[in-house]
Amino acid sequence: MKAKHKPVSIKCPYCGRPAVLRPASYVHKEKALEEYLYVCSNYPECNSYVGVYPGTLKPKGTLANGDLRNKRIHTHKIFDRIWKNKIMSRQGAYCWMRDRFGLSTAQAHIGQFGDYMCDELMNECRTLLSNHHIAC
Repeated sequence: MKAKHKPVSIKCPYCGRPAVLRPASYVHKEKALEEYLYVCSNYPECNSYVGVYPGTLKPKGTLANGDLRNKRIHTHKIFDRIWKNKIMSRQGAYCWMRDRFGLSTAQAHIGQFGDYMCDELMNECRTLLSNHHIAC
């Protein structure tokens, strides 16, 4: 098996149990959009999981419970408005995020963010959008 196709070892930040690689249908049933998820081994009592990048077993970020997953989705919607409204290119928006928060390329992914960083990025995005007269 190639290195990019080997499961990674992940520990749940909520309960400390290991995450296991599961088909996305394990959580989402017939509505699964992804092929695989890393799911806390205490699921469904511990509702934390994260998707993987297509064609790999590399997680898209860290395990997150429902509240954090929803916050990340909301943060992405606001952040994506920057490049969708042509304020910057998509690549430029990620460079802006890295520079604004002093992040490395590896850190500048909303899937890595916790509550605090999501809130901070949403605030910065709202300010930038407002300065370009785009309603938040």
